Amino acid sequence: MFATVRFHRLLPIAGALALTACFTHSPPTHTNAPTLYERLGGQPAINAVVDDFVANVAADQRINRFFANANVPRLKRLLAEQICAGAGGPCTYTGQDMKTAHAGMGVGDHDFNALVEDLIKSLDKYKVPTKEQQELLALLGPVRKDIVTR
Repeated sequence: MFATVRFHRLLPIAGALALTACFTHSPPTHTNAPTLYERLGGQPAINAVVDDFVANVAADQRINRFFANANVPRLKRLLAEQICAGAGGPCTYTGQDMKTAHAGMGVGDHDFNALVEDLIKSLDKYKVPTKEQQELLALLGPVRKDIVTR
């Protein structure tokens, strides 16, 4: 599977990913370099990736049970907020922290890895360059410890 190969290539750089990560928005640096948010294409591009990603997860029999009772519009909104905020955009994440949001779910490493594969599939579909994929995964990766509990 192409996404699996790509995941293994990105994992050492990213440290893993949970799209449903909790971010704190860092103040912008005083450089002229575009932010990751801008390089990703801003909110319209983030929304497109999130829509595709949620569809991938819904179709993924390995992990879709975790999302069976999710409020999909709310989930998409929160995911887009998280990416936007973490990538230096103008958003603020309004959801729960990841430890609270995933408490009692019993997410394992294989579940987490499947989620990452589904995200990478969406990023590839929208031709997000490898550098930006790596930066996004590196921003999101540290919350793995708050989500994986078994």
